[in-house]
Order: sequence, then C-alpha cells, then structure tokens
Amino acid sequence: MKAPAFWDEDNWRSRLVAPFAALYGAISQARLRRPPAGAVDVPVICVGNFTLGGAGKTPTVIFLARHFRSLGERPFVLSRGYGGSLKGPLVVNPALHHAGEVGDEPGLMAQEVPVVIGADRLAAARLAVAQGASLLLMDDGLQNPRLKRDCRLAVVDSVSAIGNARVFPAGPLRAPLGAQFELCDGVLLIGEGPRGAAVALTAAEHGKPVFHGRLVADDATRRLAGLKVLAFCGIGRPEKFRASLSEAGVEIGGFVAFADHHVLAKHEADQLMRRAAAEGLALVTTPKDQARLLGDPYTRQALAGLVNVAGIELVLDTPDEFIAWLGTSATALKIPLSPSRRAP
Repeated sequence: MKAPAFWDEDNWRSRLVAPFAALYGAISQARLRRPPAGAVDVPVICVGNFTLGGAGKTPTVIFLARHFRSLGERPFVLSRGYGGSLKGPLVVNPALHHAGEVGDEPGLMAQEVPVVIGADRLAAARLAVAQGASLLLMDDGLQNPRLKRDCRLAVVDSVSAIGNARVFPAGPLRAPLGAQFELCDGVLLIGEGPRGAAVALTAAEHGKPVFHGRLVADDATRRLAGLKVLAFCGIGRPEKFRASLSEAGVEIGGFVAFADHHVLAKHEADQLMRRAAAEGLALVTTPKDQARLLGDPYTRQALAGLVNVAGIELVLDTPDEFIAWLGTSATALKIPLSPSRRAP
C-alpha cells in the first residue's frame, strides 16, 4: 500500500471521508481499552507506532535484541508475519522459510534473533517461551491488546510524524491519538523535524518520556561509498533509503521506489537489470527487499550476486537514559538492563 498524498495534510479529501474515520476511530479506541486476554511469565516489550506505515520499528527491535543478548538474555521477537502465507504460530527458520511465507521483516530479523510469527500474539508468545525465550520483543502491536505488555514504546518518524493527525481512512493514525497515548509508556523520535517536535510536546502533555535517535548507514552501506548505483526498494519511507545512501557517499545514478512490501515481478527485475547494465550502475537495495528477492525463485536466481544490500541501524542520542527508563517503566522487567546492574 502507498499512503495517499492527502494523509500528509488536512484538506477536502480527508474531510470527505471523516465520517468513516470517526467510525473506525470509535471501533479502534474500544479495542484498545479491552483487557489483555492473557500473559506470559517473561517480560514483554512492545515496539509499535501510532500510524500506518514505516516509522523505524524494525531497527529499534534489532537494537533492543542486540542489547539484551549482550547481557546474556535470550530475546525472541514476536511478529504478525505481515505479507506471509503462513499464519503460525511458528518459529521462523531462515534456512527453510522465505518472505512469501513469513513476511519480509520476520525473515530479515530471523537472521539475527529468534522470531515467532503468528496472528494470535498470545499463542505466539507462549510458543516463544516454550522455546526458551527470557524476554519478548513485540514488533508492532501497540494497538493489539490480546497479550499483556510490560513496556510499550511508540516509535515516531520525525519527518512524517502523524501526518494530518486524522484517523484512517482520513489520515494515517491507527486510532485516536489521545487514546493511543493513554496506552503507551514512552516515545522514541527518529530523526529531526518540526512535526516530531510537535509530537514531543503532545507526549509531554500526556506525561510520557521522549527519547531521540537517528538511523545511520550500517557497515555494508559505508563500504559502497563512491560507487554509482541504481537503487530500488519497496518500503514505507523510500526517501529514508535514498538519504542513507547519499549520507554514506554513495552516488545515486537512478532510484526506483515501489509500494511498501512490494514483491518484484519478473518483468520488473528484468527492467532493473537491463537499466543497470546499460547505464553502468551497480544494483543496490534494502535488507527487507533482499528478503523478498530471496523468496522468489526467479529473482533469487536472476539477481543472485548482482544486488548489493545497504542497511541502516539505530543510534540513540542518550542510550543510557533510554536503557534506564526501560528498567523503571515496568515492574515486571525482572532482568538487569545494563551491564552495571547485572547480578554477580
């Protein structure tokens, strides 16, 4: 899905569908306030966002997974498995499952941390615990009340933020903003922008702490510095990918953006290869797009060895403060959250 342009501003199109948005908002708000259907015996940290579309949840989950793993914990990620054919609950095996079965984001994260997919988050959580998880990182699900969550973090892209501040379909919000703030514990703003600053003020009004971070090029991206490329992606915010390449010193000779979670058709893959060859450009894409490429027999074979992968990673402005907040925001977090707090 590509977000409608009118989600970015309040105009006659958003007002036209306002009655439908009011109905959707009422339903979603009622759902938010349902009591959890169940809980598990390990801490659950939810990483979600207020809007439809990308905000930086996946890099945040990976950041947290690396942190807890460095402390000797065994974090598992819970994912709905959006875009995959398998409903779960099941443990993703990167050697057996492809993006068409489990979704691109779970396939990507499973290369680094155990991932369980399942539309039923409670059932997925129980499976993860049975597999030995000591802590669960819920990727998305801020609006899903089925599983009791001990800490709920809302990730916000500072550039797009909450768009026109209207509820779907009049805008990008998944539920009325006030209702969502009631059920989140803190906000992580990614990048800089006036809209992000406005969200920070709203968070302060609701008594929620705000942390700041940015997405930077990873080592694989930095190694592409000086290369002239044809970049392509199918992610929620393609301009982020373009910016990360430019900031890493990669020369962009062409850029092709598809809809979020887009799976390349045979003719699209052929067009990209022909253009790259004709213009002397190296192909480059994101890790999530690579996961989808590997899931299709044709693109896996045709593009094997031809596509460079350029990723991003989260850097926090005040990591110690953020980790300390995690430790105090939920009494159920019974594990040490920083090396200095580890038990002897």
